[in-house]
Amino acid sequence: MNPSSQLTQIPIRIIKEQELIIGPLAWEEASRVSGLVIDQSRNSVSFSGDGKDVIDRLVTQYERIFGKASHAVCHEAVQDIVSQMPPDEVPSSLK
Repeated sequence: MNPSSQLTQIPIRIIKEQELIIGPLAWEEASRVSGLVIDQSRNSVSFSGDGKDVIDRLVTQYERIFGKASHAVCHEAVQDIVSQMPPDEVPSSLK
């Protein structure tokens, strides 16, 4: 998997994991993140701007609302993807 496709998998994984905990509110909160373009019907996302920055904003959005525990949920949800990425490609919020 190339780094850009890994990056686009990260927000979907995070949103779906958050959805298990907080339900549809997970998608609503994700839709408020600038630079994250969501197609919920296709379970896909794209970025307008730097993908790593957008992912950091997504993690921050959940953390702002739900605290440190949600940051841990984000981190755990994508650990397998992040472990396969070059360190300089990993968003800082997931290191």
